[in-house]
Amino acid sequence: MAIYTSTRGSGRGGSRWLYVALFSLVIVVVVAAVYKRFGKSKSEGSATLTSTGVEKETKAPPIAAPEPEPKPEPAPQAEPNLSEAALASVAGPNSKAVELITEAMELLKKQPAEIIKARDILNDALLPADRQQQEFVKEQLSELADKWLFSRDILPQDRLCSRYEVKPGDRLSEIGKQYKVPYEILMEINGIKRAETLPAGGTIKVINGPFHARVSRSTFTMDLYLQKTFVRSFTVGLGMTGRQTPTGLWVVKPGGKSERPIWTDPDTGIVYHPEDPNYPLGSVWIELEGLEGEAVGQMSFGIHGTKDPKTIGAASSRGCIRLNNGDAILVYHLLEPGYSRVRVLE
Repeated sequence: MAIYTSTRGSGRGGSRWLYVALFSLVIVVVVAAVYKRFGKSKSEGSATLTSTGVEKETKAPPIAAPEPEPKPEPAPQAEPNLSEAALASVAGPNSKAVELITEAMELLKKQPAEIIKARDILNDALLPADRQQQEFVKEQLSELADKWLFSRDILPQDRLCSRYEVKPGDRLSEIGKQYKVPYEILMEINGIKRAETLPAGGTIKVINGPFHARVSRSTFTMDLYLQKTFVRSFTVGLGMTGRQTPTGLWVVKPGGKSERPIWTDPDTGIVYHPEDPNYPLGSVWIELEGLEGEAVGQMSFGIHGTKDPKTIGAASSRGCIRLNNGDAILVYHLLEPGYSRVRVLE
């Protein structure tokens, strides 16, 4: 049996399969291109065509690090209260005091401030000032003392502070006696860790003492002066009813200063040691000796710290002058035995 085949039919079928193959190839090329363009993750980057038709991979831009938060500006240091409102608060019939206060405040506004001149003018304003004006002036003088006194700086034209050149064999305790101030305050303002380590040839700041104190029984305050210049005020505790702190003039007794000494109650004879829970002297003891008024002939009176802050600002002692322990230590470092006077007023 003869088999019949048609060449014409065979040609048509071959063309059809060729078209199918070409169409499939186009589909594959398109899918591959789409995959290359969009199939990669964003973290791996993407591909772009160059002018030559060759794909060039471009990486995704890196994620920018967050900018650091700005650091806060340091708080400005407190300056003396120079506002018009503050000055207006001390205005009154006492024109002389107002005139001096205003003049001093103008000097403090200058750049640089004329601190020493302003200090001296404010100190002169204390005498004619009324009570409200005195409180304002003392506040300003107390702030200024941190700049000219309780620092290593020696300001121009300051007669109360000077510089001392250390000589071979000098001892800080002897230098303090020469200037009528305790050596402890010289250590503090000069940053000296140990009194015996005083290198010859160097210079230190010294204070031209002595310091004095004035105590008011009516206001429970102690005002501290360097010579006649006001430095600082403290609230104190004083004698209870029937055992009031004697008025008059006292001097810090030579050899009368000590830190946490053993103390004998003159009324009961009980001996107190620093570690006793009822030890009454706090951090330091400054014995006083009477010179004038009710103070003459008085015994066992002094200035000391206390473990009981409730007694500060009240009539609660047996006649001594009590201070908070921190204030007591500062006063201890300023009053010089034999030279520093303490006047107690009504």
